[in-house]
Amino acid sequence: MRPGVTIAVPSFNQVRYLDQALRSIFAQDVPCEVLVMDGGSTDGSVDLIRSWEPRLAGWYSGRDGGQSAAINRGIANGSAPYVTWLNSDDLLLDGALSRGVDLLERSPDAPACYGRTWDLAEKSGRRKPTWVEPFSEARLALRCIVSQPGTIIRRSTWEALGGLDTSLHMAMDYDLWWRVWRGFGPPAFLDDFVAINRLHALSKTSTRRRAHYREAMGVVRRHYGRVPAKWWIAQPYQVWFRSGFTEF
Repeated sequence: MRPGVTIAVPSFNQVRYLDQALRSIFAQDVPCEVLVMDGGSTDGSVDLIRSWEPRLAGWYSGRDGGQSAAINRGIANGSAPYVTWLNSDDLLLDGALSRGVDLLERSPDAPACYGRTWDLAEKSGRRKPTWVEPFSEARLALRCIVSQPGTIIRRSTWEALGGLDTSLHMAMDYDLWWRVWRGFGPPAFLDDFVAINRLHALSKTSTRRRAHYREAMGVVRRHYGRVPAKWWIAQPYQVWFRSGFTEF
């Protein structure tokens, strides 16, 4: 049997997506410890979570310290040797976890791994590949080349790093990949599609683009020592022109 994966599922008023996210996890062919961390939803999410309770390793609904803190809490309550999180509006593709775990089992020096993902526009139903590349520090300084739903991290790495930085609310995954790289070396790259990012009008990346971009620039400055010119050149398009758009 393959080693298991602890998966935190942060959610807040996402009842329309949460069931599909959980189904995609429990369709995987590796043992999963799933902990749903709900921020106190009022849209029926709690009733849905209760319907899944027999299969969950745990769940919580109430005020928390934000998404990063909720993810840290969920993962801390698991014990599997590999960890990740799946936002409640994202999906895993069949076989995603087994491919990632197998890669890490074959790559004992890799602290984590990541695969390719799709961006799915809810409004149009169209999808395109997320911008994901084999790992390179220079490329990571230009953009986040790791797509979080496609990642798996060794628990030993996660615990050594202290999980996510709870002061970050938008680019905490980007910060994590930098810390993984600085502390333990490059994550292994899985050249296969393993997950789906759902793009919709109410996602944080759609409604808070300016805050997301500013926080990501701060992450680059912290870990790379400077912010490459690309960030300043791309800012008008990424922040103002694309604000509110989920189509492609």
